[in-house]
Amino acid sequence: MATSTTDTGTTAEGGALETRGIEPVPVAERHGRPGQLFWVWFAANISILGLPLGATLVASGLNITQAVLAAVLGSVGSFAIVGAVSIAGRRGGAPGLTLSRAVFGARGNIGPTLVSLLSRLGWETVNTTTAAFALLSLVTIVAGTSPSAKDHPVITIACIAVFVLCTVLVAGLGHAVLVAVQRWATWVFGALNIVVGGFLVATVDWAAVAAAAPAPSGAVVAAVGVIAAGTGIGWANASADMSRYQSPSVRAGSLVASAAAGAGIPLVLLISLGSLLAAGDPTLATADDPVAAIRDLLPAWMAIPYLVAAFGGLLLSNHLSVYSAGLTTLTLGVRLPRVYAVVVDVLVTFAGAIYFMLIADGFYPPFIAFISALAVPITAWVGVFAVDMLRRRHYDPVALMDTSRGSGYWYRGGIEPRATAAWALAIVVGYLFATVGPSAEPWFTGPLAGTWFGENGLAWVITFVVAAGVYAALGGAREQR
Repeated sequence: MATSTTDTGTTAEGGALETRGIEPVPVAERHGRPGQLFWVWFAANISILGLPLGATLVASGLNITQAVLAAVLGSVGSFAIVGAVSIAGRRGGAPGLTLSRAVFGARGNIGPTLVSLLSRLGWETVNTTTAAFALLSLVTIVAGTSPSAKDHPVITIACIAVFVLCTVLVAGLGHAVLVAVQRWATWVFGALNIVVGGFLVATVDWAAVAAAAPAPSGAVVAAVGVIAAGTGIGWANASADMSRYQSPSVRAGSLVASAAAGAGIPLVLLISLGSLLAAGDPTLATADDPVAAIRDLLPAWMAIPYLVAAFGGLLLSNHLSVYSAGLTTLTLGVRLPRVYAVVVDVLVTFAGAIYFMLIADGFYPPFIAFISALAVPITAWVGVFAVDMLRRRHYDPVALMDTSRGSGYWYRGGIEPRATAAWALAIVVGYLFATVGPSAEPWFTGPLAGTWFGENGLAWVITFVVAAGVYAALGGAREQR
């Protein structure tokens, strides 16, 4: 039997080092509770980058009431989807993209897995770069050096290395350590965010907030889509990675609630605050360096706690992303222990951050546009996977690890044709409604991008509906043998 990882050592969830790779967790070792996942999702979403996301809502014409409504529906709703997908992790005890082999086939699953890994590595590079800029700003305050990264390449590389090392120390040790760190670090960096947020509220132009006229209802719908695509949808394919240690007795509704509330609370607060700030300063929505733009709104003496909070929030998000990326790398067939897979992933993001900070000029926005465009194939995967979950209650642990022709999930040539066809068709249709690239100079504009759905950024909704609908129509929701 051929397997996709050599990391066959296992350890109970309570161990200091998780040596298990992508193989399903035995039922006897699944003791997790939904409360753990609440803190995991809360910590992953207290990043200061929620502020510029809220600023984009006001820049699109929404008033504060509409922006808060969009924040609630978009973030809580999208993370409810994350919680729903995490039910598969509780059922099968394996990472999300590993369970996906049962849906797409041993070979058909390569496409969704590769897209997921590219997205993870991309956002990790953004996290690393942004956090390194925050740390560089701290050095500038303490040492009085120039704030330009290119003026101090050694210090810049050291800042990147500190963030990467902090990431590896947690993501490398694995699930148990990650859950514990995310919980306790949330209190520390969450408190800092509250202090910083209090000072930011003092800078709000309340007259401008009160004078803002409401936008048409269509703009609100579009804003909900923007928030959903920028928050929960991107985490959906990583949700089972964290829930695979959940006890089989955990209720499905509790998993949904832990994700929706855990991520929704910090996101609604940060997005709403960003909307308030942008009412008086619309440039916040288009700032090349959102960390620096927000820092400029604060008194000089508040810069240090603000930058520490920004660094910590990005770090907590990166812990979860890198942990998931390591498992996704193993699912692709890379034969490494899980810890080494994590190291490989962070080395890629380390190189990317060096490029952004020391070599590239103005490449940051296009890069974010590229990884944002990956939301279409990721959403297509979510649509197919969600429909499959409606009837599938069991995942064969042996077949999940077997990628040979004898695998129970080999199907036709290693591909499950219904799932793969629905996924591919949904991607094509989704991009027909999408505009890919920076808004000023898009690389590609779909022929249907001028429709109401396209203009309001709802290509991902079309993608989800097509993927789920086609797969269901082809019989994908039938009881699995």
